[in-house]
Amino acid sequence: MNSSFSRRQFVGGVAAVGASAFVSRDLVAESGPRLKVGYASITWGSAERQAIDDISSLGYKGIQMRNNAVTDFKPEDLRGLLEQHNLKFVALSSGDVSLDLPDAPQQLDMHVSNAKFVKSVDGLYLQVLDQLKPYPRKTTPDECVRLGKLLTELGKRVSDVGVKLGYHNHMNTISEHPENLQRVMDALDPRYVGLLLDTAHYVAGGGDPVQAIVHYRDRLLFLHLKDVVDIPLDTPGAKYPFKFVELGRGRVDLPAVMGALRKTGFDGWAVVELDKVPDKSRTPKECAEISKEYLENQLHLKV
Repeated sequence: MNSSFSRRQFVGGVAAVGASAFVSRDLVAESGPRLKVGYASITWGSAERQAIDDISSLGYKGIQMRNNAVTDFKPEDLRGLLEQHNLKFVALSSGDVSLDLPDAPQQLDMHVSNAKFVKSVDGLYLQVLDQLKPYPRKTTPDECVRLGKLLTELGKRVSDVGVKLGYHNHMNTISEHPENLQRVMDALDPRYVGLLLDTAHYVAGGGDPVQAIVHYRDRLLFLHLKDVVDIPLDTPGAKYPFKFVELGRGRVDLPAVMGALRKTGFDGWAVVELDKVPDKSRTPKECAEISKEYLENQLHLKV
């Protein structure tokens, strides 16, 4: 082989790769996933009005709130407040469903009541997960099937209200690991329940959210854009061997996530979520701004 020719090939190849990288970046900016980006109020704890102010001021288009909003606000007051701040009520975190009480009507009644609240605030989705157990949790295939049936029953009732039900994959629940999430999804009726895919929980459970986006493309209701780092379990105050961090500061491959969303043509809501401030020197708003800067500067996704 001619060595000078090989060098020319190499230099030319590097130049081509560089050019394609710039083209790819431009395409992301111009034709990236047309997501609607919201932010979850959970980082602010009970300071919900401050959360609304901060999330709106940073330019996020929607908000997800916890179920204490049902008792803290009258629907018409919250609807007016969100309209003033140009925020869409994307979802309400409605709490758990429990296989230990599958026949207790009050369990489903509570979620249906929450769905009516969502509807009255012109909201879109009701989020549920199954009840947390002591960590690490052991799960049987039968539990997955039973959960799918319970979610379907709830989804039917929520659908009658005019709201869509999203099941949230979550660590330390039945859906912690991808194979069990698959069993749950196989057991429920997709007409009544969609998947709220959380990128960080899926990674922490041993899965690849890129594969999940492609696999569940027809069942994806909305997303939690979330990042996570591993920590020693003996870390002071640690409940699990991981903690959640601002976008771009963990091990979730968020550029690949965006690529999968483009591939599947998903153009729904993505809610950035951070359970609590990971560094006490920062405020919830500063954390939300860090994630916004990552979305816009690194993923070229306009908030």
